Amino acid sequence: MTKADEKATACNARGIGRLPGLLGIEIINVTTDRVTARLPVRDDLLAPNGFLHAASVVALADTACGYGSVETMPDDATGFTTVELKSNFLGTAREGSVSCDAIPQHLGKTTQIWDATVTHDATHRTIALFRCTQMILRASV
Repeated sequence: MTKADEKATACNARGIGRLPGLLGIEIINVTTDRVTARLPVRDDLLAPNGFLHAASVVALADTACGYGSVETMPDDATGFTTVELKSNFLGTAREGSVSCDAIPQHLGKTTQIWDATVTHDATHRTIALFRCTQMILRASV
């Protein structure tokens, strides 16, 4: 098992019983340069119109960006929180799975900015683009 595989396994274990685990988000790969995650499209993740609910897609992208922040936090950080998330939806899905690739654009001491692309696996079409800003947290003095 590679180090990236070990990190993905640890992320998946961390998500059990939390939103990522409840939604069925699977972290595939974690490095300092990219996080890849997948979400199976299930009936309970669809909106009443029968299409994948936008909130499910947002959760996938925010989770991938969040695990990227964990991987790249400065040594003196105690955590992070999402302070802004922008999404543009270009399509949707009704079945199969969707995947997300999150890539860091800025890894600063107080903020990080991640771009994420969500793709429908069966058609290889981009269904959403995201930009997440994470605030790096430190212990109060």
